[in-house]
Amino acid sequence: MTELRLRLIGEHLPGADCGEFRDVHVAVQRGKDPEGPVRGDAAEAVWDLTLDVRPGPDFRGPYVHGRPGTRFLYLTWGEVGPDGAFAMFRRAKIFCADIPAALVARGEAEGRMSLTDDKGLPLCAGILPPEIRWS
Repeated sequence: MTELRLRLIGEHLPGADCGEFRDVHVAVQRGKDPEGPVRGDAAEAVWDLTLDVRPGPDFRGPYVHGRPGTRFLYLTWGEVGPDGAFAMFRRAKIFCADIPAALVARGEAEGRMSLTDDKGLPLCAGILPPEIRWS
């Protein structure tokens, strides 16, 4: 087993108020919980994660979801209430299999993506290359 140091960078966030949603934040999902929430009007969102890589490759760790061969990471969108609670309303998937093998072998990868969809709302569904740019 090896480690992959992964940096995710979200650009072009949709704003704190978008559509019907107010005080919007985006976070990476660790297990069932949002981690590292960033307000939707920030200049960018950056998360540094470590994934375990097993032969195959198969990805594991607290941020990894899905079954072998279809593993992914979630970016979760939510409204933050006056009590600070995060109420998820939308998620996006980043597929581990899309991380180039050379970057996995090197043990470091960076994924950069816009976090606003064509309608000006928080990006959801699968984020596939070229929407996510790996380096």
